[in-house]
Amino acid sequence: MIKILKGHIIHTPTKERFEVHADSYIVVEDEQVVGIYKILPDQYNDQSIIDYGSSIIIPSFIDAHLHAPQYMQMGVGLDLELMDWLNQYTFMLEGRFADVNYAKKVYPHYVDALYEYGTLRSCIFGTIHDEANRYLVHAMKEKGLSGYVGKVNMDRNAPVSLVQTAERSLKETENFIRDFKDDSMVKPIVTPRFAPSCTDELLDGLGRLSVTYHVPVQSHLAENKAEVAWVKTLFPESASYTDVYVKHQLYGPEKTLMAHSIYLDSVEMELAKSAYIYMVHCPNSNMNLSSGIMPVTQFLDEGITVGLGSDIGAGHTLAMQQTITSAIQCSKIRHVLSPKERILSEPEAFHMATKVNGSFFESFGLIGSFETGYQFDALVIKDPSPIMDTLKPVEQLQRFLYCGWTESIQVRYLNGKNI
Repeated sequence: MIKILKGHIIHTPTKERFEVHADSYIVVEDEQVVGIYKILPDQYNDQSIIDYGSSIIIPSFIDAHLHAPQYMQMGVGLDLELMDWLNQYTFMLEGRFADVNYAKKVYPHYVDALYEYGTLRSCIFGTIHDEANRYLVHAMKEKGLSGYVGKVNMDRNAPVSLVQTAERSLKETENFIRDFKDDSMVKPIVTPRFAPSCTDELLDGLGRLSVTYHVPVQSHLAENKAEVAWVKTLFPESASYTDVYVKHQLYGPEKTLMAHSIYLDSVEMELAKSAYIYMVHCPNSNMNLSSGIMPVTQFLDEGITVGLGSDIGAGHTLAMQQTITSAIQCSKIRHVLSPKERILSEPEAFHMATKVNGSFFESFGLIGSFETGYQFDALVIKDPSPIMDTLKPVEQLQRFLYCGWTESIQVRYLNGKNI
């Protein structure tokens, strides 16, 4: 089936610039992009056209790090730092998901919000609770969204209600992997919460599951200085925080997301240059919990792959356009404090939230761009104020990134379908 859309088409095949196709056509066939044309080829002249006029058409957003159960917690307790915030708020709230009926109240609102903000694919932490995690997968699919969902694993350093034996945690993780690894819309991801919450036994088992089933990994790394120091006491035999994951096959044998990664030493930065490693910049949560600011442009210039995440609930919004602008603003702060660090450009940050994050989704196809062969995942954007039609296409995009809200998103496409 062929679908043709017309509008101002903008994407970032490379991080260096926005590629802008004003008043152009994008042709989609069998869910995938065929091409972008200023003048429609003759072979498509008899096809109907969906004309979006002066609207801009961009790749839909992808969130590389967020916690579904913390949707209810956004904005709460953000006067604290990481460990106090976890202990005083987060763990207590996540314990409520032992009751699947609570999950059934919360998760539909969470997936509705993802949809409204134009985040149509995401990498999600669930909780330790099997029933709640399975309902989260159901809620995602029912809404027509795609992503990775991880059963969280913890067997120490958490409240009793959130700690499982390594044996039970591994068994439930393996069953979850088996049940969803071949799903076309929502797939499993191995999810140790972070090294301090896991024993060597649990980490070993999770690494084996990831490698055996060829399932990607997500976790946290070097978010907070006190956390980094704590890891050194818990794993004295490891050379670094990164080394803990490396030793347990949780860093690189399969694609790996490591959220935050603010405080890496030079050896860890070299290890991060692996093609299978993604550092996930979470600017809002890092500011909110006074954790620090990732040296994102330094990482990029060193050849490290950096994605972007909202990290709700320490992040205060699901809006990835605001996460993009926060990443740029954070880099400006680092530049002011250390002029040798350059500022993250708008195309770079947009590229992170679309094509870079999308490259993690290789098991779903080519994601995050409008290049030929990519899945057509898109947002149609138009500022509610008609006076904004006078802006050039890239200026309309800039305004949306900084000032747009859900009402700016007119239409959402996933896998070529208007959802």
